[in-house]
Amino acid sequence: MSNYKGYIDIFEINSNDVLQIVGWCICDTAVNYRLNLDNKEFISIVPQSMSRKDVQQALELDREDIGIKVEYTENWDKYNTISFEVEVQNTWNTLDTRNISDIKTIAESVTIISNIDSIHMAETKVVVKGWAFSSNGDQVEVSTKENTEISRGQRGDVKLAYKNLLEHADVGFEINCDPKQDKLNITFVAGDIQKEETISVKSWLKRNKNADRKNLMGSINLGTVKKVIQYVQKHGVQKTYAKINSKLGNVSTYATWLDRHLPSLEELEVQRQTTFDYTPQISIVVPTFNTPKGFLIEMIESVRNQTYSNWQLCIADGASVTPDTISVLKSYIEKDPRIYVDFLSENYGISGNTNKCLELATGDFVGLFDHDDLLTPNALFEVVKAINENPEVDFIYSDEDKTDEKTKVFFDAHFKPDFSPDLLRSQNYICHFTVFRRALLDKVGVFNKEYDGSQDHDLILRLTEQTEKIVHIPKILYHWRVHSASTAGGIGAKEYTVVAGIKAVQDHIDRIGLEGDVSKGQFPGTYRVEYKIIDEPRVSIIIPNKDHKEDLELCIKTVIEKSTYTNYEIIVVENNSETQEIWDYYKEIEKYDNIKVLRWEHGFNYSAINNFGAKEATGEYYILLNNDIEMITPSWIEEMLMYCQRDDVGIVGAKLYFEDDTIQHAGVIMGLGGVAGHSHKYYHRNDVGYFHRLSVVQNLSGVTAACLMIKKSIYEEVDGLDEKFQVAFNDVDLCMKVREKGYLVVFSPYVEAYHYESKSRGAEDNPEKIARFNGEISRFHDKWGVTLSDPYYSINLTLDREDFSLNNN
Repeated sequence: MSNYKGYIDIFEINSNDVLQIVGWCICDTAVNYRLNLDNKEFISIVPQSMSRKDVQQALELDREDIGIKVEYTENWDKYNTISFEVEVQNTWNTLDTRNISDIKTIAESVTIISNIDSIHMAETKVVVKGWAFSSNGDQVEVSTKENTEISRGQRGDVKLAYKNLLEHADVGFEINCDPKQDKLNITFVAGDIQKEETISVKSWLKRNKNADRKNLMGSINLGTVKKVIQYVQKHGVQKTYAKINSKLGNVSTYATWLDRHLPSLEELEVQRQTTFDYTPQISIVVPTFNTPKGFLIEMIESVRNQTYSNWQLCIADGASVTPDTISVLKSYIEKDPRIYVDFLSENYGISGNTNKCLELATGDFVGLFDHDDLLTPNALFEVVKAINENPEVDFIYSDEDKTDEKTKVFFDAHFKPDFSPDLLRSQNYICHFTVFRRALLDKVGVFNKEYDGSQDHDLILRLTEQTEKIVHIPKILYHWRVHSASTAGGIGAKEYTVVAGIKAVQDHIDRIGLEGDVSKGQFPGTYRVEYKIIDEPRVSIIIPNKDHKEDLELCIKTVIEKSTYTNYEIIVVENNSETQEIWDYYKEIEKYDNIKVLRWEHGFNYSAINNFGAKEATGEYYILLNNDIEMITPSWIEEMLMYCQRDDVGIVGAKLYFEDDTIQHAGVIMGLGGVAGHSHKYYHRNDVGYFHRLSVVQNLSGVTAACLMIKKSIYEEVDGLDEKFQVAFNDVDLCMKVREKGYLVVFSPYVEAYHYESKSRGAEDNPEKIARFNGEISRFHDKWGVTLSDPYYSINLTLDREDFSLNNN
């Protein structure tokens, strides 16, 4: 007998007086659905399928498209009751029944809808994840009676499920609480409406532990093997591998990697004996306040254990009241003359206390260090080595990871890109370990208490505004400690940090002479910059095409119907089409004044076709667009234009999805797969990516020309697309040429579209095409070098897959 599970979350009346039903249902056999009205009328329905990631995670399912949505318009209000029923093996079962009068009453009032997705242990804390919103779309405030930290964020899956949400509402929440907490009392408030919910933390954790045991013992069986085989048959080996890999933890893998990459005792001894030509003094500044004794000792000892010895540790204690903190600091003043402590009479806050540290500093360079974190023994050696290799350097930063309270586990390594100004405006990805020239600090000024909570981000922005001499050391030199009082576990816990971060980025934008507005990004700790578009420049959209009338029609239709920007033209470059229907369609679109069809009567050459179209274009900006693109974002042209208008930007690219809502393109990584590959391929469209890189604007080495904007002047400056690359790598080559001229390439996740891939030309599936493709690989290597390094992708990450996993070679 088949089993099924299901639940109806919402019966509601929307603004158009349509009855909307939202829920989910899973069954191992085919099912039918119907509405039962007063047990008199039975209406067969086919619900719209949708993503329910919350249910997928809660029930640990291998798919998320189990959501159901129904909109019913036919005289439903003349009945007394309505039931949502599911037929399983010829038997009708009721998922839910509601009184019509109750639905009407709810529609006339405001209610709070909420859900707890998961409760789990994360190192030293319990993390409760869920969402809440009010039926009128207002923001719901979330609080607890217990001592907890709460962060808010957007939930794309919930917004897809409940379309009445306001676009800006942060419906997701994350509550961090003490693992000793037995129960959690959560309060939801929207206006005058309040809702209370009590959850048993211990029961959830116990249930999770039992489920983990069952999953471990039962994960490999005939059923799961069969599912894997079916998934391979449907999606191919690459997608299957990506799916499996995304489910595997990486703590043990990273521990092995770290053990292999940290210097051995012998290597550390060699470093101690090394003499540099230039031996600058590094002043490490650390504000302390009631720092736990163990953390404080470990922090200080991590500095004293450095293989480079010309340092000073400058500590300003903000009037600690814990005797251990004071006694430890006093003892180290006696132990090491390189340690300086200013015992402040009052606490001046994080910025004020750090500035007191800076008053003690006499070094040539300054390093920022938190009072409970750790440096690796080779940290300063690597910094001074970088200074000697780059004598003009002003600003240096390294990679980092996290450690637990007992310093026994290292995890969550952040392998950062080289300097990316747009990524830095989107989030403080630089963070730790940061060292900069004292003369540069004197030029820009010290910490400003107006930015407390994001004071490091503000200072880093001010420092990097004043220099281009920036070096990234792609090594783990810093361990950020995660514990109940730290921010390492999540920035969103404190709302003031978000406000301060927005102010820091906004003031940075203003200082450098750009006009734009900064707001919260899609997730806590991230920001969105929307630049002012100057005037309304003409944009030329160039679309190569051969046959494929349905694809081209959909592409042009979505551009025309969805685009909110109006000053554009569409240039279709026709290339030897053979079907009558496409020629009929060309005649049909002649009615549009801003669409013209050009004929390229030579053989297929993607580069030559686009160059031909560009010569006939009248716009100041070009958009290269494939004919198999379906636009999603109405403001897509504005989103690209606001970045492309900047003097330092040459190209802007988009976030593209396969038909199944997985990532087709989120930027190009050089060297991936031997030449170049797409970032985060096959991730779900709602995934945040590696350290939020699927959800923030950033600089990359390249983007696909399936949807790419470039200034006309820069297109002409680099002589357009290289026509030697007839099919492949022409867009990557274009990006390389643009970057070679000193311009930035920008990826924006706020430009979204479906890409049905390569319908302009068909597959590379015959010997002639395969030979041509291999020839273009060789040509690309000859032009740009066989070993391609990508400044925006760490050497510590794999080039074998698109998932930002570790490079274990």
